[in-house]
Amino acid sequence: MTSNDKVEASVENMPMAKALNVAMSDALREDETVLLMGEDIGTLGGVFRVTQGLKQEFGPQRVMDSPLGEAGIVGSAIGLAMRGYRPVCEIQFDGFVFPSFNQITTQLAKIRARSRGSVSLPVVIRIPYGGNIGSIEHHSESPEALFAHTAGLRVMTPSNSQDAYSMMREAIASEDPVIFLEPKRRYWLKGEVDRATAAPGSQRAQIVREGRDLTLAAYGPLVPVALAAAEAAREDGLSIEVMDLRSISPLDFDAVEASVKKTGRLIVTHEAPTFGGMGGELAAEIGQRCFYSLEAPVLRVGAFHMPYPVAAVEEDYLPNIDRLLEAIDRSLNY
Repeated sequence: MTSNDKVEASVENMPMAKALNVAMSDALREDETVLLMGEDIGTLGGVFRVTQGLKQEFGPQRVMDSPLGEAGIVGSAIGLAMRGYRPVCEIQFDGFVFPSFNQITTQLAKIRARSRGSVSLPVVIRIPYGGNIGSIEHHSESPEALFAHTAGLRVMTPSNSQDAYSMMREAIASEDPVIFLEPKRRYWLKGEVDRATAAPGSQRAQIVREGRDLTLAAYGPLVPVALAAAEAAREDGLSIEVMDLRSISPLDFDAVEASVKKTGRLIVTHEAPTFGGMGGELAAEIGQRCFYSLEAPVLRVGAFHMPYPVAAVEEDYLPNIDRLLEAIDRSLNY
């Protein structure tokens, strides 16, 4: 089936995992160069069942179970992309990506620039990431800053079902390699998905709750937590603006700047450790752009700078509503 075959318009309420499944199904149906590959993604449908049923529909030539070897998965995807395919790779868990880190950072991210644009590598690397699923280290990591630091990669993460669908379709269509981070704790969060309506590009941050007293910026798994903290703060008469950054590289500094110039305050939160995290990059840039508009220092709320802990204490390790409310109080008390 060719790219001229269009998906019928449909709006459906579905979990994020299903939205990703539908996005890949639509892409496979519309473009015969799209391929899926990864560990247990075919017959099993992936450990989170995100690719369930796709091998049965499209066959093992297009939905391929790979050996247990992340470097081989990414290396094969690079070769396939050079031959005109659009591979979509799944890394089974966030902490498993590191055997392929060399392939991603020294080859995948560099070849388009190295070839002066004559070679494109339209590869998507899907990585379930983040914690709060009762798992252990290597299954609950947040490595986004490592990839965002590498020029040549786009890094994006959805927080809801509509963005999961739209951003996955955008990632597969991109001529640049994309690190697509899927917040695994939100796989079962339901939301409406309109497959016919074009969503804003992933490089644009979105205001998901209007406010006037403070800007709270989050992405991926922590957007629902930020919204819950803003609702709790409302009971104290506070108006908190919540931004979903959506793209980690590039960051939409312009949108955050416009919000902060309105509210005068900014808190950035993410599941990754605060030290060396994306919140520091956002804080530095907004500190420069909004120096005369800020009523308080930019605050960051993240995980602690330590290996991911055992499941019994992970809720104390990760940012939660109470830690966000405490940061809001600190910011407003300046």
